[in-house]
Amino acid sequence: MKTLSIGKLRGLQQLASPDGIFTMCAMDHRGSLQHLMGEGTELNYGEMVERKLELCSQLAPHASAVLLDPVFGAAQCIGHGALPGSTGLMVSMEASGYGGGSEQRLTELLDGWDVAKIKRMGASAAKLLVYYRPDLIELANKLMDMVEAIGLECKKYDLPFVVEPLNYPMGEEVRNPAHFAAVKGQLVLKTARHITGLPIDVLKSEFPADLHYQKDKAELIDLCRQLDAASAVPWVVLSAGVDFELFCQQVEIACQGGASGFLAGRAIWQEAMHIDKAKERIKFLATVGADRLKRLNELAAKYATPWYKKLGLTSGELAPTAEGWYREY
Repeated sequence: MKTLSIGKLRGLQQLASPDGIFTMCAMDHRGSLQHLMGEGTELNYGEMVERKLELCSQLAPHASAVLLDPVFGAAQCIGHGALPGSTGLMVSMEASGYGGGSEQRLTELLDGWDVAKIKRMGASAAKLLVYYRPDLIELANKLMDMVEAIGLECKKYDLPFVVEPLNYPMGEEVRNPAHFAAVKGQLVLKTARHITGLPIDVLKSEFPADLHYQKDKAELIDLCRQLDAASAVPWVVLSAGVDFELFCQQVEIACQGGASGFLAGRAIWQEAMHIDKAKERIKFLATVGADRLKRLNELAAKYATPWYKKLGLTSGELAPTAEGWYREY
């Protein structure tokens, strides 16, 4: 059983549904959103903010929480009333992209942004993306040091810390997707063991298989159960921009295997980014996007494990509160 501090507990409650399930929508994309638009299409600051406001205003009411970036989205969605007060807010810490080259990917923090500011703005959690290969030991150790340092800052400010490690192909794996798919499961499991051994609160995990190559549902559920055993904290499955129907399969299997929900972005809303007219984009998000989120919510509600159960807690006894607790807080 894990003991939670009051601030972290409150933040996790804000990220989850009343039943303790994470049904979260990611919209912190920056470089990947520009890439999604296609070559030759560059959105300026105002246009990027407009896209974030559209996404948040139409999808946030159907999510337990949203993930936004500080550059175009987090303060802007609060300031324009696009983020309901009842929806949790997670804010990303990393700069867009990475340094170090395609096979030595090093996450860089956003300059001028830190845990203290995320806490001050009233967010529910901080999130960090790290490109991670457990077999690149020197680089992995450097990234682990970064995660640990931010984790300790989040502990200082009593703010939940969500980490999103992404594995990536190297060498022959780049040219041979089947080869990468064959090693993906073990990479995801090892990554979960490494990252959740650090002071983090929720793991935003990749699905531990490629459904284009592995299709046996029982084997896939077992893989997710192995991931659940490898993770010392509650975990959610990310969408990585896959097709929506494929992601529905991943959510169902992951939640049957122990996940506490999902944190999905492009699988829900990516087609809207190709629509030129704002009115039509908003219509797509308000109908197709909202319906997709509701469908994912239903799957998670049916199969997911409440986050507090993963920690050995019950809904009525989440944290000890002895008399005079506030003196030591």
